Amino acid sequence: MSKMERPFDEELKSLKEKLLEMASRAEEQIGLAVRGLKDRKEEMACEVLEKEEAINRLDIEIDDMAMRLLALRQPLATDLRFITSAMKIGSDLERIGDLAVNIAQRTIDLLKQPQLKPLIDIPRMAALAQGMVRDALNAFVNGDADLAKNVCRRDDQVDELNNQIFRELLTYMTADPTTVPRAVDLILVGRHLERIADHATNIGEDVIYMVQGKTIKHHVEEGRFTGLQGCPAPDQKK
Repeated sequence: MSKMERPFDEELKSLKEKLLEMASRAEEQIGLAVRGLKDRKEEMACEVLEKEEAINRLDIEIDDMAMRLLALRQPLATDLRFITSAMKIGSDLERIGDLAVNIAQRTIDLLKQPQLKPLIDIPRMAALAQGMVRDALNAFVNGDADLAKNVCRRDDQVDELNNQIFRELLTYMTADPTTVPRAVDLILVGRHLERIADHATNIGEDVIYMVQGKTIKHHVEEGRFTGLQGCPAPDQKK
């Protein structure tokens, strides 16, 4: 029997479709949360809070489907990597949804006060993070390790923007202490977007493992260990 004719291929397809739906919802949540902040529309932030439950429900459904496939089908090799990767990706998407909720909550607080400054870098960060989530899931669906690696590389751009936002807001707080609450909320928004990009990177790493059976987390692919600064790598200890 060919791979396309196996009895549980339809179940694997259903699992993939659930992940795609969850990713689409998570990406939408990011956009809503940041647009609500940029356009100062509280209803958008509230919509993010209302839609959180749908993502949580999909996370549970994906875990249940994956566990059932592992228990009943006992998959090997590529299929086993696909299912275990799907479970980890679902967990990352659930966290992305939570982070979008955090941004929405910060938005609601910020809209009660005058705008501190026009938002430029935060929407740019959001667009980058959304693109990373979208491409990470496309890489998963198409088994595209090169696209997954590209997603991982883009994480540095988000980190740079986050550092830039922090430095700029620090100057506001230093010059005028009354801006501290608003500046801190915006710093937290940047931090949440940076964490969303980290989760997209996790998904990219899981895709590379799924496709190539190769782990790149913690620079394992390069044969080195990045531990605490100043501490020797395990193979250097005496």
